[in-house]
Amino acid sequence: MTAIDWTALARRSRRRRSWSTGVLVGFLSLVSIPVLLPFFWMLVISFSARTGGVDSAVLWRACAVLVPVTAAYVALHAFRPWPRSYSAVACLLAAGLGLWGMVGDDLHLYNYRFLVTPNLIEELHGAATAGGQFPWVWTALGNSLLVASASTLLKVTVATLAGYYISRYQFRGRAGFLQGLLILEVFHPWMLAIPIFLVIYWVGLLNTLSGPILVLTAIDLPFFIFIMKGFFDGVPWDIEMSAMTDGATRRQAFYRVVLPQARAGIIAITVLGFIKGWEEYVFVTGLRTGNSYWVMSTYLYYVAEDVMGVDYGVVAAVAVIYILPSLILYLFTQKYLTQMTMGGVKG
Repeated sequence: MTAIDWTALARRSRRRRSWSTGVLVGFLSLVSIPVLLPFFWMLVISFSARTGGVDSAVLWRACAVLVPVTAAYVALHAFRPWPRSYSAVACLLAAGLGLWGMVGDDLHLYNYRFLVTPNLIEELHGAATAGGQFPWVWTALGNSLLVASASTLLKVTVATLAGYYISRYQFRGRAGFLQGLLILEVFHPWMLAIPIFLVIYWVGLLNTLSGPILVLTAIDLPFFIFIMKGFFDGVPWDIEMSAMTDGATRRQAFYRVVLPQARAGIIAITVLGFIKGWEEYVFVTGLRTGNSYWVMSTYLYYVAEDVMGVDYGVVAAVAVIYILPSLILYLFTQKYLTQMTMGGVKG
C-alpha cells in the first residue's frame, strides 16, 4: 500500500488556494478601478485645481500613485495576515510620498478655504444666488449630522423593538402587518412626496428639521424591521428560555442575551440608516420653503450651480468633506459588516 505524502498534499492545497485567491483578488481589483477612479479624481481635484481649471495630466499622475497603493493595500490583506493598522499606515505613507514626488508642486489647500471663510460661497456665487444667503459650511454640516443621527436613532430603536416583537410573539393581524410592510416597500418614497409635504404642513413641521427626521424614519422603518426580524428569528429560543429559567426577567433576557446575538444586524441598520439620512436630498429640500435650514446635500448642490462658471476645485473640496462622515463610519464598522452572522450558539 502506497503511503500518502500528506506534506505534498498540504503544499499543493496551499498553492491552489493562493492561486484561486490571487485570481479572485485580481478580478475584484480590476472591476473596482472604474468605481474608485472618480473618487480619486475628486480627491486630487480638491487639492490641485486652480481658478483656471483642472490639469488632466495631474489627475493621471496622481492616479498612477493612488491606484497601485490601493491595490497593494488589498494584496496585503489577501495574501499576508498583516495587522490592518500597520498596512494602512504603510500605504498612507507610500501614497503621501508618491504624490509629493509626482504632483507635489501642484498640491495646495486653497480650495478648502470655505472651512474658515464663512461667506466664501456667497462671494463666489453672489448674494442673490439660490434665493438668499449661503450659510457657513459648518452650519450645514451640523444640520446634516443632526438629521442623520436623530433619524438613525429612531430607526434603530423602533426597528429593533418591532423586529423582536414580531419574531417572538404571535398576535392577531401579524400576517397582515407583515404583508403591509411589504406593500409599503413596493412604493417608491418619491411617489409620496406631495402627500408627505401636505401632512408635514398640516402638523406644523414645515421648515423644521423635525419634518425630514420623521419622514426619513418612517420611510426606512419597514425594511429595517424586516432585517431585524430576520436576525431575531436566527437567535434560538432556547438561549432566551435558559436565561429566564435561571431567574432573568423577559426584559433582562432581551437586553443581556438576545441583543448581543443580534449585534451585527443592529450595526448594519445603523450604518445604512445613517448613510441614507446623510445623503438625503429630496425630502430635506422639498420640506422647506426658502432657506429656513441647510444641509450638506443642498449646500453641495448650490455650490455646483453657477451660471457664471463653476469652481470645480471648491466643488470637489466640498464633496470630499461631504463623504468623510460616511467613510469614517464605515471604517469603524467594516469588521462587523464583513463578518455578519445570524443566529446564536447554544450554551
